Amino acid sequence: MEHKDTFDSTKGTLQDLLRDVRAGIIQLPEFQRDWVWDDNRVQSLLASVSLSYPIGAVMLLETGNEDVRFKPRLVEGVILENPPSPKYFILDGQQRLTALFQSLLSDHPVATKDTLNRRIFRWYYIRIDKALNSNGDRDEAIIALPPDRLVRNFRGEVIGDYSTIELECKAQLMPLSLVFNTTNQNKWMMRYLQMEPNHTSERLDRWGKVLDLVIQPFQHYQVPIIALHKETRKGAVCQVFEKVNTGGVTLNVFELLTATFAADNFNLRDDWREREKRMKRYSVLNSIQNTDFLQVISLLTTYAGQRKALDSGVEIERAPGISCKRESILKMTLEDYKSWADTATLGFELAAKFLHTQKIYSPRELPYRTQLVPLAAILATLGSRAEEDGVLRTLARWFWCGVFGELYGGAIESRFAKDLPEVVAWILRNGSEPDSMASSNFSPGRLLTLRTRNSAAYKGLSDLLMRDGAQDFRSGMSIDVQTFFDEKFDIHHIFPQVWCGKNKIDSRRCDSIVNKTPLSAKTNRMIGGNAPSTYLPRITKNASIDDKRMDEILRTHVIDPQLARSDDFDSFFDARQSAILERIERATGKKIARETVEQPVPEVMDVDEEESNGNADGAGNINEP
Repeated sequence: MEHKDTFDSTKGTLQDLLRDVRAGIIQLPEFQRDWVWDDNRVQSLLASVSLSYPIGAVMLLETGNEDVRFKPRLVEGVILENPPSPKYFILDGQQRLTALFQSLLSDHPVATKDTLNRRIFRWYYIRIDKALNSNGDRDEAIIALPPDRLVRNFRGEVIGDYSTIELECKAQLMPLSLVFNTTNQNKWMMRYLQMEPNHTSERLDRWGKVLDLVIQPFQHYQVPIIALHKETRKGAVCQVFEKVNTGGVTLNVFELLTATFAADNFNLRDDWREREKRMKRYSVLNSIQNTDFLQVISLLTTYAGQRKALDSGVEIERAPGISCKRESILKMTLEDYKSWADTATLGFELAAKFLHTQKIYSPRELPYRTQLVPLAAILATLGSRAEEDGVLRTLARWFWCGVFGELYGGAIESRFAKDLPEVVAWILRNGSEPDSMASSNFSPGRLLTLRTRNSAAYKGLSDLLMRDGAQDFRSGMSIDVQTFFDEKFDIHHIFPQVWCGKNKIDSRRCDSIVNKTPLSAKTNRMIGGNAPSTYLPRITKNASIDDKRMDEILRTHVIDPQLARSDDFDSFFDARQSAILERIERATGKKIARETVEQPVPEVMDVDEEESNGNADGAGNINEP
């Protein structure tokens, strides 16, 4: 098969490039970020061009591919009443081309920023004396003046006036906007030569040097151009942009779809903003991302396509697949999005309500943010059946298998694609147990390595204890959405670290989840660094409860009251370990092969864990090549 290049590499003059920008032949795709360069960077760029230094290649994408349609927008500073359809989009080089266009070819001052990031407007000049000094610094030869071309001191007093051609010539400040404007350039030259009638020959000689050393370098400047052919696939455009864009902006599939849908006059960003606001009424959904939402829509769209094929008699091997990977999302049409966006939104809301039944109320307590994707898709597909107690109990088994099997901390789009049809078939059509449940396995030794929120199972075990009725040591209240936030519940030590250190308890056992439980902030302050034998009587006295009631409360945390009261850490640890494993078995419906906790498995770190909000982010690979 003959290999066909996907791009051409050539050179073009800076003047031609900027004129194409001004004419709208070259424009920006909607996903490109705004012009952001500051004054110092603009001056440095102009100095480099004036010295014929390389400033890097510009990458363009040829338009005309119906499958890669983006809404165009003019480069900032370009003013056209009726912009044409662009021939090329800028993929890389926007900031440089915008800076050069505004400073060299525009009739308006450059909109830029100062060192304090304040918006300012500037005209750019070159100081002739410094530019012609062979020992001079070209960066210092480039200066910027305010729109009125008056320089003021800190008191607002004018200390430099360059508001007329005569004043510019007298100060030997040449506007860089002249380099491509021959007519105005000649007018300025004539004024410059006439400033000193007795030294015309000297001025003429100096002007010749200005032409050679300043103006012609701009006029002859060649820019390397890489032009991607219009046949380039949308996914490839996305990847190329991420790899070469020098602005540091990440182009994820949401941004690319935003630009695609904008070509059909649909503002995806605004639509998502409204849906996000609606979904984030539930605190537990506050970490949801726009790419999560697109993944759910992709799952629903491709699942519906597969079901339609199967219902028409197509064999499963020949039916279209279910997917939420990058390529599938990029194939999503505006019609697909509009057809399924409301259903996906409902799915996330149902997911939030489901998580509330599991006593998970905030992103910080959510074991995996990524598990929201299949959960929302499953609940959206179940529809009204998602309100049935039996269905929710069954779904809870799948959920906890994912948490304690630690299945959602990596590149897991393929698991999402299996979860949706398998869980739905399992619940609605008495299908076989989903693969994610069959592959879920929890080793008792893992308990010793669950020590921080970096682990989904660590957070999951605290959530499970709350779900199963854990009551606060002090208030005796079970945890619901109100008390969770009002009382500031968190995961705290049962035998405090201070006590464990004094009694030479192995730090791995001290900090293990086996020695931790969900407690309110006030209760934890009452515990301090004391042993249970000290703080339990204090709490019972202050809370006006008796020992029998305190024993009941401790048992809701699967804590043996007598072992805690006797400060027998080792016996307490072993007993609670066994009780915790029983809770996990009950939640997942899977038997755990017992082994000693002293033989820990290596700690499993959730991919892209966000420590600040406790969420494992395994969906990042749809945003990266």
